[in-house]
Amino acid sequence: MSFLDCSCISHSQVQPMDIEERYEDTSHQFRSCDGSEYTLQGPAGGDDITGLSPEPAHYQLLTELGKGFNNLSQVSMARHIPTGQLVAVKQTNLDECTEEELLQLMNEVLLSRLFRHSNLLTSRLVFCSSCQLWVLTPLMAYGSADALLRTFFPDGMSESLIAYLLHGVLKALDYLHRMGYVHRGVKASHILLSEEGRVYLSGLHSVHSMMRDGKRMRAVFDMPHHSPALLPWLSPELLRQDLHGYGVKSDIYSLGIVACELVSGRVPFQDMPPTQMLLQKLRGSHCCLLDVAPFPLGELGGLKVSRSGVDSGIGESVATGSLTHSATAPPTDRPQSPGPKNHSATLHSLVQLCLQQQPERRPSASELLSHAFFKQVKRHTGDSFLSLMYPAVPLSCPEDRPVSSPPGPTCPAPPSATAEPPEAVWDFSD
Repeated sequence: MSFLDCSCISHSQVQPMDIEERYEDTSHQFRSCDGSEYTLQGPAGGDDITGLSPEPAHYQLLTELGKGFNNLSQVSMARHIPTGQLVAVKQTNLDECTEEELLQLMNEVLLSRLFRHSNLLTSRLVFCSSCQLWVLTPLMAYGSADALLRTFFPDGMSESLIAYLLHGVLKALDYLHRMGYVHRGVKASHILLSEEGRVYLSGLHSVHSMMRDGKRMRAVFDMPHHSPALLPWLSPELLRQDLHGYGVKSDIYSLGIVACELVSGRVPFQDMPPTQMLLQKLRGSHCCLLDVAPFPLGELGGLKVSRSGVDSGIGESVATGSLTHSATAPPTDRPQSPGPKNHSATLHSLVQLCLQQQPERRPSASELLSHAFFKQVKRHTGDSFLSLMYPAVPLSCPEDRPVSSPPGPTCPAPPSATAEPPEAVWDFSD
C-alpha cells in the first residue's frame, strides 16, 4: 500500500503524480558551470533500489543505525531477501505523529518523487505496513560526515577529503537552487557517503520552495522547523527574520560553516547561547581557519570536545570553537593535542567567500563548483577515494542474528521511555 493512500492520513488530500509530471521534463535541462549540458540521473550501481519489492516480508532487519524525526522513526540496516541487497529502512509509526508531522512526512515523500539527482538522497520506494511507514534508501555504508568526524577524524579531515565531500554537496545544491528550492539544513550529519564513494545530501524535510504562483521569489520569509542544534549552521539573514527575507545564498553560508566543521572537527558557534550566537553573526563575526594551534599544546589536556549541540551557556569565543573546560574528565577521554595545521590559500578563499555577511556577495553553488579548491577532485578515482577515507571502514552485514523479524499485521508497542537508543551512525533528527 502506498503511503499516499494510507488510511492513517486520509484526511489530507495529495496528488503527487501531477506535481511530479509538472517538473519531470525540466529536471534534466540544466547546464553545468562550464556551460556544457549534463544529464541528471538517479543512483547507479549498488545505490539503485528502484527494482526492489514494496513488501515488508521481503526485508530482514539486521541492526539499528539510529533514530530520527523527533525519535518517531527508527532507521535500520536491512537485507532484501530475494536479491540479498543491503538497504536502509526508516520506519515511522504514523499513529504517534501529529497532523503537522504527517504533513512534513508527505512533503518529504513528494520531494523524493520530484527530485532526480545523483547527489541527493531520495527514495522512490515508500509504502505502508499497517500503521508503519517504510521509507527505503540506499545504504550509506560510510555513514555521515559528522559520524566520520566523531569516530575517525576528531581533529578534522584532510583537504582532499573535504574537497571531495563539498564538491558533491555543491552539485546537489546547484540542482536544488535551479529547481527553485532552498535546502535550509546543510550540515555534516546530512552529508552521507556510500560504499562506492558517492556523496549524498539528505535532510529533504527542511527544503522550502522559492516558487509562488508560478513565479520564482527572490526571498522567502518562512522560518524552518528545527531544533536549537541546527542554529550554528543557519545564515544571519535567515536568523534575522526581517523584511528582506532570505534566499538560496543562505545555503552557501551553511556550506562555509560545514567547511570549518570538517577542517577542525568542531562546529563553530556550537556552545554559544542562541542570543550571543545571533549577535555574533549579525555583527559579521565568523569562524576562521586556524593555521596554528589556538592554545599552547600543553594547555589542551584539560579541554573536552563538545559535539552534543546542547547549549552550555558558557559562550566561548568563535576562535576556540566548541572547546569547553572539563576538570573532571579522565585523561583517557580527553582529546589529543592537535598539531598546527597549514591550510591552503584556496581553502581560506572558499570559506571567506561562503561566509560573506551580505548574501549578494556570496557566489552561487554553480560558481563555487569552478573554484580553485575543487580542482583536486578531478584527480580522485574509486581507488584513491579509499585512501582518503582511511582509517574509516564501511558498514558491513552483521553476523549476529537480526534485531527483529519482518513486522506482523499489527503495530509494535512504543519503546520504553527509559530505554536508551544506541549511538547513532547517522543523524536523522534535524
